[in-house]
Amino acid sequence: MVFILGVPFREDRLVKKALESFYGIGPLVSQRIMARYHIYPTMRVGSLADKQVQDITAQLSNMTIENELRRSVRDNIRRLKDMGSYRGKRHDFGLPVRGQRTRTQTVTAKKLNRIDRRG
Repeated sequence: MVFILGVPFREDRLVKKALESFYGIGPLVSQRIMARYHIYPTMRVGSLADKQVQDITAQLSNMTIENELRRSVRDNIRRLKDMGSYRGKRHDFGLPVRGQRTRTQTVTAKKLNRIDRRG
């Protein structure tokens, strides 16, 4: 087991997938982190040197990820709702916020906004 930012990862897991498992880190950010510390794309977590694991952990601790990022997104949505802006009202009603069509096919938007309304 290798611990990155306190999260245990199996040794046969790809470093790219391990980094992308953190909320707020996508493919591009994980590639940049791996390039910064000279980690090739098919490298496994078990083959990382201790220095590389420490460097990655230090890099991740400086970024806004996981609960911190979730909290800021939730606060931003709450701020929009409190202001009474158009986007805030759309979040309240569970409708598409970014200009998607509403005549048909709003099921996905309603599912996604349902999470925000209960929070």
